[in-house]
Amino acid sequence: MADDLAARLAAVDARIAEAARAAGRAPAELTRIVVTKFHPASLVAELHRLGVRSVGENRQQELSAKAAELRALPDLEWHFIGQAQTNKARAIREAAAVVHSVDRDRLADALHRAAEPEAPVLDVLLQVALTADAGRGGVAPDGLERLADHVQAACPSLRLRGVMAVAPLGEDPARAFARLHECSERLRVSAPTADWISAGMTGDFVEAIAAGATHLRIGSAITGPRPLHG
Repeated sequence: MADDLAARLAAVDARIAEAARAAGRAPAELTRIVVTKFHPASLVAELHRLGVRSVGENRQQELSAKAAELRALPDLEWHFIGQAQTNKARAIREAAAVVHSVDRDRLADALHRAAEPEAPVLDVLLQVALTADAGRGGVAPDGLERLADHVQAACPSLRLRGVMAVAPLGEDPARAFARLHECSERLRVSAPTADWISAGMTGDFVEAIAAGATHLRIGSAITGPRPLHG
């Protein structure tokens, strides 16, 4: 129900503000991205009515379908936050304003080549692997600078904005996000304006804020349980 959605959104925003102040930060520094995976476009429209302007999707098909259906909504910014296949780069670029999950040269190249003439610059973040599990995606921390150099030198239609990561399962998220913060500081040596840190989800966004996150990817705490899907 709309009232429940509004209440959950308000409760999360209050927790974000409290965590920001506890970390000595201004809540206005943070961008809250509502992840709407498996929820219908109608829920995104309701979120927009509640003032949400940044929405995240994990899958290209959902991103493309919802972005097309809601094209008329003003100021709605789509963030692609899932692992991306190079053959989906054009579709992702057509729908998203920001891609959080660039983790290899080939993906950066594919997103760059997908730029139409006069297309706006695409904001991208480099996903950093905080675990050895290759299935979760991300560039190894020791490969971050090399990937950043490639994006900046070879992909002029991409704008490098910062880093993204997912806290590993079973690890204290505060420790994981501290490592991501270190990666961000290293990146800014060669890319001073790449100061975004995309980190923190429903279960760990408080720890992410304490570690300097600028963009939070929050799903079920706001949207409620995901609908059943086939």
